[in-house]
Amino acid sequence: MFNKLKEINVRPTPFQFYTAQELWTDEHTSKKMLEYHLNEAVDLSSRNKDFISRSVKWIASHLGIDSNTNIADFGCGPGLYTTLFAEKNADVTGIDFSSRSIRYAKKVANQKGLNIDYFKQNYLEFETEKRFDLITMIFCDYCALSPSQRKTLLAKFYSFLKPGGLVLLDVHSVNVFNSKEEVALYEFNQLDGFWSSEDYYGFLNTFKYDEDKVTLDKYTIIEKDRTSVVYNWLQYFDQDSIREELGKNGFEALEFYSDVTGSIFSPDSLDMAVVARKAKYT
Repeated sequence: MFNKLKEINVRPTPFQFYTAQELWTDEHTSKKMLEYHLNEAVDLSSRNKDFISRSVKWIASHLGIDSNTNIADFGCGPGLYTTLFAEKNADVTGIDFSSRSIRYAKKVANQKGLNIDYFKQNYLEFETEKRFDLITMIFCDYCALSPSQRKTLLAKFYSFLKPGGLVLLDVHSVNVFNSKEEVALYEFNQLDGFWSSEDYYGFLNTFKYDEDKVTLDKYTIIEKDRTSVVYNWLQYFDQDSIREELGKNGFEALEFYSDVTGSIFSPDSLDMAVVARKAKYT
């Protein structure tokens, strides 16, 4: 028992393990995630319905979405943004590795008579000959990726965008990192049964990595017949760090906002949205 508890409380190195795909593809947790996505009143797997509506309205007016716009939404989930983009007459592509979410998105598109190209795939492995005017990645998905994964993703963005094409993404700010505390918690059927349909004991260890501005929520789920571990990593940024990272990968950060509804940027914001343009390498 002592050795097991010691293992549970081990602090890994930043981004040492990656389990996001298992979280979104597991039969039970993917069902729970879709339920959170579709709950229009809460900001869990996606933001609430009113926020998304205001966000798409701002994106469409500010970035000029119309029938001549090709958009790709990376991490599209059940199509909450892609559906609204398509209703603006844009040519829309959505990529997500959750089978359940993609099935739901396709069902909505069929019901609404919308022609949206959906791909059930890890977006880090996605390839296409299509070229886009705008790539979106929303709800801070970018923060869950390691530095090497983010580099891979930005290289794909650069390749997939037309000359002068734009990227819109949001990230968690260092203000959130500064407010975080390391904790160790233990709970029966943690998160109201989120991790399994069977009874389990859930351990949560939250670790902070001050030098890297990274946090980890490490969930150890102990069921009768199995033990599993989920690593939820998050990278935090300020304007300088995201501008530098984008610049090193061929993008010019043009504008900063407090969120993807176009709210005026504040140094105290918890999140930060950035519009970046594909630039020419020098």
